[in-house]
Amino acid sequence: MELAKGQKIPLNENFLTIKFERPTSSLEIDTAAFLTQANGKVAGDEDFIFYGNTRHNSGAVTLENDKLEIDLSKIPRHVEKISLTATIYDADKRGQNFSMIRGASLKIFSLYDEIATFTPENFTVETAIVLGEVYRYKGNWKFNATGAGFSGGLAALCKNFGIEVNDIAPPAPPPTPKINTNRERTRREKIKIPPPPVRQETSPPKKVELRKGQKVNLVKKGSALGEIVINLNWSQPQKKSGFFGMFSSKGIDLDLACLFELKDGNIGAVQALGNFFGNLNYPPYIALDGDDRTGAVAAGETIRVNGKFADRIRRILIFTFIYEGAANWEEAKGVVTVNCPGSPELIVRMDEYGSKKRTCAIALLENVGGTFSVEKIVEFFDNSEQMDHAFDWGLRWTVGRKD
Repeated sequence: MELAKGQKIPLNENFLTIKFERPTSSLEIDTAAFLTQANGKVAGDEDFIFYGNTRHNSGAVTLENDKLEIDLSKIPRHVEKISLTATIYDADKRGQNFSMIRGASLKIFSLYDEIATFTPENFTVETAIVLGEVYRYKGNWKFNATGAGFSGGLAALCKNFGIEVNDIAPPAPPPTPKINTNRERTRREKIKIPPPPVRQETSPPKKVELRKGQKVNLVKKGSALGEIVINLNWSQPQKKSGFFGMFSSKGIDLDLACLFELKDGNIGAVQALGNFFGNLNYPPYIALDGDDRTGAVAAGETIRVNGKFADRIRRILIFTFIYEGAANWEEAKGVVTVNCPGSPELIVRMDEYGSKKRTCAIALLENVGGTFSVEKIVEFFDNSEQMDHAFDWGLRWTVGRKD
């Protein structure tokens, strides 16, 4: 099975081999695995599997070169996800990134057969990649073809998963004295090298337009996030003048909505349909401001997330559906913006116009250590129930109308 980015499949075998295969290249790439808890962070350094710690103390995960052996029956209870990663060694100094390598793939094997292949693509300046994730879902294990890139190499990746790079000891030296080449010594010590100094800029970027599949973390200042404001705005078809204006297309009524999953297992939807407008100060800590049925309101529609309670929210899927009007996404020209104090404004354009389906998953916010990563999705579905199944949410859906 050839997996597309974001595709999820069940894992029905306990014993897995996951191998990162890449063409011959001058890039020196290291693979690693992070065994994380529900909060997206490792419980300790022992849950970071890399060239300096190639076997988890549970025996559940073993790394050998670019090959990871996993026994799902031995995964400790506190581990909810295993993130498989690749980084380029000394990428900043060498001026290298993952745009320089093509045709690399992740292959998943059971004890006897190859299960699936995933080929991550379209990288630019990234020096670290989360290739895929093995994760628990309702008592079972699944695989997610992630393909998410980071800048900052191994240091940035470690920080994302809760590892302080200066706290990780290098591999133990051999018992007998040995003269090491510079290359060997650097490889053993490189995890202790602090990240390169931050390049001084006159000012941080004010806006970032996301590519499909790209993830950006919101900036957490102090102990809590500020309020996250998610706005949808769209255009109406131009009404023809004169006699033919009587027959021009009716205005498009887009509804902004979201699915939420809290860390206590509570799931639901915030949407105008059914008058489920949510609440900022009580679960789900998410609120929809109102319902613009015409597209004429300059402010569009807005969902707010109370950042003070970010640690209680596991994930949020932002979506929209056409309640009234033709399924003409090109006419609508929908744009979603995500604003959070201290972070650049994130822009998600609904720029795939061919679909006649009426529901669009726009962006996915996932909890990463008390803040959120924001990923551009822009994927179309016939209805909300079909979208729910694609993202493993588990709600029951019935036909409804607005009052």
